Amino acid sequence: MKKKIYVFLFDGFSDWEIAYFTPEINRSGRFELIYFSVDGKPVSSMGGLAIQPVTSLHTIDPAAVDLLVLPGGTAWEKRAITELDSLTRSVHQAGKPIAAICAATTYLGQLGLLDNLRHTSNDLNYLKEIAPQYRGDAHYQKALAVTDKQVITANGIATIEFAREIFKTIELHTHDNIEKWFQLFKNGVWAQ
Repeated sequence: MKKKIYVFLFDGFSDWEIAYFTPEINRSGRFELIYFSVDGKPVSSMGGLAIQPVTSLHTIDPAAVDLLVLPGGTAWEKRAITELDSLTRSVHQAGKPIAAICAATTYLGQLGLLDNLRHTSNDLNYLKEIAPQYRGDAHYQKALAVTDKQVITANGIATIEFAREIFKTIELHTHDNIEKWFQLFKNGVWAQ
């Protein structure tokens, strides 16, 4: 049975932040990518890409989630998405991986999920301003992407690093092949 990777979509999501990892995961044939929105209705990305999600939030069994991916977008900064709280907490409590990039990291900070693990975001001050409940200053890393305790966080400019951390977490390829992929997409070099 294929592992299930749930990718949350919403109006204004940052479409480029999912563009590097989704094709590689889909090509592998080992995972099922499930795109969902709060209500299952079509959404439009920040770039104007109209997408029909496969399902809605309310049909998801948290126990079936093998990875939850949260792309960035200004809706997180406005705290406009609260319907996801229960699913996100359940996935985290079950020890399943969660991947958040850019403004989605502020959502995890607001939920308190970054308080006791190493993490990153666009900037520490940005994270503290957008997520006033956040208390993880001591664990903040000035890095493009960080994985700790099954939580992947990335700066908004780090889409390739974000993808690499996802690949490592789900063991998409061998470590060497993941690094070769990274060098190709980051530096335009295919290492033999």
